[in-house]
Amino acid sequence: MTTATTTTTSSRESHPFLAGRVLGAKPSATKEMTRLANQLKREGRNVIALSQGEPDFPTPDHVREAGKQAIDRGESRYTDVAGTFALREAVVRKFERDHGLRFDPEQIQVGCGAKQILYNALQATIDPGDEVVVPTPAWVSYPEMVLLAGGTPVIVRCGAASGFKLTPRQLEDAITPRTKWLMLNSPSNPSGAVYSHDELAALGAVLLRHPHVWVMADDIYEKIRYEADAFATPAAVMPALASRTLTINGVSKAYAMTGWRVGFGAGPLELIKAMNLVQSQSTSHTSSISQAAAVAALDGPMDFLPQFVEAFRRRRDSVVGQLNRIEGIACDLPPGAFYAFPGCQGLLGRRDPAGHLIATDADLALYLLREAGVAIVPGSAFELPGHFRVSYAASDAELDEAMARIAAACGRLG
Repeated sequence: MTTATTTTTSSRESHPFLAGRVLGAKPSATKEMTRLANQLKREGRNVIALSQGEPDFPTPDHVREAGKQAIDRGESRYTDVAGTFALREAVVRKFERDHGLRFDPEQIQVGCGAKQILYNALQATIDPGDEVVVPTPAWVSYPEMVLLAGGTPVIVRCGAASGFKLTPRQLEDAITPRTKWLMLNSPSNPSGAVYSHDELAALGAVLLRHPHVWVMADDIYEKIRYEADAFATPAAVMPALASRTLTINGVSKAYAMTGWRVGFGAGPLELIKAMNLVQSQSTSHTSSISQAAAVAALDGPMDFLPQFVEAFRRRRDSVVGQLNRIEGIACDLPPGAFYAFPGCQGLLGRRDPAGHLIATDADLALYLLREAGVAIVPGSAFELPGHFRVSYAASDAELDEAMARIAAACGRLG
């Protein structure tokens, strides 16, 4: 268990005008790898970017049509900070339909993606010195958002032996009197791990002994799962925790609407009010047109989803199979999301054809980008070194070519 480092004195001296909380945070590693890939593409390199978490399918027709109709109706004005009443009602229906959770529209906040909901919640609740338990591997933005809020991320590393999932003992050991939140993401970015009902109940039993700790449940990949078990979310599994749980979701992943920027959160009224105050002084609200499209997404047909999931399943099986045939790489079959998170410890310590040492997963990622033209993200960016993340939200042809390039490049390591 570790805590994130704070701003160094040298950084402060070099940039005296900038806030320490900004100097202590890092830019998104996934965005940075994608930026490097795009830069190489502009230079004429043939690069396959498997660094971005974005479905490659088009937004469903009925959702796009709803956005067009909203434009034609002139729905281009400001909306309530919390989101249109129509969308908040649709979110209420979604939570009751999918999880049996009952909320009032006033308990719903709509933001510019699930990311803004997370950010708002932390800004609304974190004081200097407050701690947030972050099980890792975790999405790269979690620790940085905690730091930007003035808090301390408490990193709890959860390796392959536990299925990349937090155990009750680890949670108990991580909680202190300063702990304010536990951040849970299921299915997980980057590992694809999915918490079962029983696993969440066991974590909930720990939290019942610590009433000062709240739960931030990021369920954005809820619909991208490959096993038959019903999806479990903390507030539904443990009703006693519902009064201190923020449940976060959105339309980006399941509906292939990443660029529409619509996420939503549901939780206790006083928390949502505080989050609305934060949002009122930043973005005000997300796009009115996007909100109209999101109503159609949540209330409309889901017949496209099995096709999405089946395509992801086929790609997952192919990618994991090909990765496991590469000497020095070991990859478990992820039960959710659209990422593989292989271990690469067997490749570290080798040298590339030019004699450069591949000492870390970051070295490996840069080698594969430079020599193979494949952009991945090192596991250290997700606070679990010795791994890397591959997004298989790409075409079958691109994935096959990328795996062949990775295999060839790894084979040249001596």
